[in-house]
Amino acid sequence: METTATSKGQIVIPSSLRKKLGIKEGTRIQIELDEDSGEIILKPITREHVHSLRGKFKGKGLMKALMAEKKKERML
Repeated sequence: METTATSKGQIVIPSSLRKKLGIKEGTRIQIELDEDSGEIILKPITREHVHSLRGKFKGKGLMKALMAEKKKERML
């Protein structure tokens, strides 16, 4: 599939992919850059994704890491 970026850098995710991945209005999307391949990776943060992570990071100081990341984002 192919899409075009607008002058503001916005793109449209085709409806067939949105349906398949459970992306609805307001769904947050994580954006990663694979610098080696030059690829942009989009990962929807859906309720199912969040539930799949339960217990995975227990005891790893996740809250502190999250707060530090949020603080860093605000400074940009």
